[in-house]
Amino acid sequence: MITLDDIEDMTCLSREEIAAVAEHEHLPEVSASALAEYTMHLPKGPQAVQQMICEDLRDALHRDDLDHARALYVVLHGFLEAHPEAVRGSAPK
Repeated sequence: MITLDDIEDMTCLSREEIAAVAEHEHLPEVSASALAEYTMHLPKGPQAVQQMICEDLRDALHRDDLDHARALYVVLHGFLEAHPEAVRGSAPK
């Protein structure tokens, strides 16, 4: 049987990045894995995932949930390091 770990391992995103997409879209992580992987292969998909993480971070700050905001900042930093094409204004590859 295929597990959540197997599904997440088939994507180009980390588990934390998938969790951020799941939080943003209010989806279970299995569904968020599929959505995130699909989105990453769209023409501005990496920027869309980056925007989801940024919106989650902003929401955490508005709730004064600084621990979660810090965790999301780390996720955002790792995402941008792994996917430089996600930086706003970058030229598509």
